Amino acid sequence: MFSRVSVIGSGNAGLTAAYHFSLMGTRVCLYGAPGFDQPLDDIARRGGIQALAEFNGVPLEFAGTQAIDTLSRDLAEAVAFADVLVLPVPSFAQEPLFRAILPHLRDGQTILLMPGNYGSLVFNRIRQEEGYQALDVTLVDAISIPWATRIVGPAQLAILGMKQQLPVAALPASRTQEAIKRLQPLMPLPLTALDNVIAAGLENINFGGHPLLTTLNMGLLENFDGQFNYYKDCCSTATARAAAVMEQERLTVGEALGLTLKSELEAMNSLYGLNADSVYELNRTSETHGKLNSAPKSAQDRYITEDAAYLLVPCFEFGRLAGVKTALVESCLHINNAYNETDYFCSGRTLDKMGLAGKSVREIMELVA
Repeated sequence: MFSRVSVIGSGNAGLTAAYHFSLMGTRVCLYGAPGFDQPLDDIARRGGIQALAEFNGVPLEFAGTQAIDTLSRDLAEAVAFADVLVLPVPSFAQEPLFRAILPHLRDGQTILLMPGNYGSLVFNRIRQEEGYQALDVTLVDAISIPWATRIVGPAQLAILGMKQQLPVAALPASRTQEAIKRLQPLMPLPLTALDNVIAAGLENINFGGHPLLTTLNMGLLENFDGQFNYYKDCCSTATARAAAVMEQERLTVGEALGLTLKSELEAMNSLYGLNADSVYELNRTSETHGKLNSAPKSAQDRYITEDAAYLLVPCFEFGRLAGVKTALVESCLHINNAYNETDYFCSGRTLDKMGLAGKSVREIMELVA
């Protein structure tokens, strides 16, 4: 049994991680950042986190109630609690959290980012900038979180399902197997190794479906307040063809970087134990994704603000560096810029923000090896 873990973040994924790790017998310290007090207050008042057995008439998995060992609003306390820190936080929250957490870290700790979205590279850049070059911690990027999950009430979760495996990579990649050996006793599903953290970013399964399908369906999503079964209703034969073009751009960028990436279809079948013949069929038939109506309501949804900014932008940047045109990725980003009156090409996860500006493809791949 894994003895202790600190979960940094009290959103959907943070509460689910705290619940599931506790369910497996691990002592958990759950940290909630200042200004996000309600989830911890709710857990304290209810005496734990409840995973519902059903929601809106849909039967759910992993039902039960679990007390959480330690609830903390003190980051230093949370970091000191365990040698393994799990950060299931949105990509936009990673950089400020890294800066806040650095002074409290100690040699030998392992930090699991779920999802990674190249966060380990951002951490490495900040570690250099802040003068913590000698700090010896292991960063691990996961392609996503293990669960399909939602907070549906005070300290209440609807856990719709869980992947059958979770691909991860450490920075540097030479530490990946060691990190998996350390983390596996904690995790409720098998961890599998990827080539490096760039592969982990490019294999995030939100890449293809979320930003493009949201962009192509924005009028209906906004006008009808997201009252759709997202994967079934927003995926049509035409949008699936467009997604296939974007998918080929991702695979071509990976090939130019020397990576052999799984196709979205292969990855989704593997992660969810399916046998679909196409992404269209998968979106239309997956029970995990089709249990509840849960669709974006606006262009400010994380399917754009996170998945476009932190997945499409890096793909575009790596493609440009490697001489690969990513026309549909770029087009999607231009539309998202217009939707949100911003410039994700600057504010998203660029090579500069990953600490990779000015480096060649070869130098980058050596850095992450």
